[in-house]
Amino acid sequence: MTSPHRGFTLVEVLLALAILAVVAVLAYRGTAALADGEVRLTAESERWRTLDALFARFEADARQAVPRRVRIGAQSAPAWSGGVDAAGDAVLAFTRASAEFAPEPGIGGQRIGYRHRDDAVEIVYWPQLDAPAEATPAAYVLARGIARFRVGYLAGGGRWIAQWPVLGEPDLPTALRVEVTLADGNVVERWIALQ
Repeated sequence: MTSPHRGFTLVEVLLALAILAVVAVLAYRGTAALADGEVRLTAESERWRTLDALFARFEADARQAVPRRVRIGAQSAPAWSGGVDAAGDAVLAFTRASAEFAPEPGIGGQRIGYRHRDDAVEIVYWPQLDAPAEATPAAYVLARGIARFRVGYLAGGGRWIAQWPVLGEPDLPTALRVEVTLADGNVVERWIALQ
């Protein structure tokens, strides 16, 4: 006589466990892929936010540029001095309208600059406008993961040049073209009209 209550056979239990294991592995892989995607998305978002802050900072500083020459030791430097270093990256320094960290009200401006070092774009602050030759500027990193940093200047006749000033150019450029090449090869370009 057979019992009306029949249990599972060993094969049925093993088959159910195998199906459950496959579902668990698929669920784990799906969850891991979502987590990896979120990490990548967060890193990419942070990279673009940092890059946007770099461009916003650069544009704000450039728009505050004033045509005031400076003295560095016994030498005189133009209000805006832009060129290219040995690696082909932009190096620039200019006088801006007000000091960001003014120790006293009414100070006449500040000398700042931008440059590319290693994999970063840095902002450079001189201690005062007219500084002794041995004055060392303070540099702070604005963005990392930068392979190249270039700045072009709009000269007469609508041509772009890599150095400012050139003979006969005014103290301040009319427009800038800032190009940043990221470590992954992407190129981001921003044009800034100053006058």
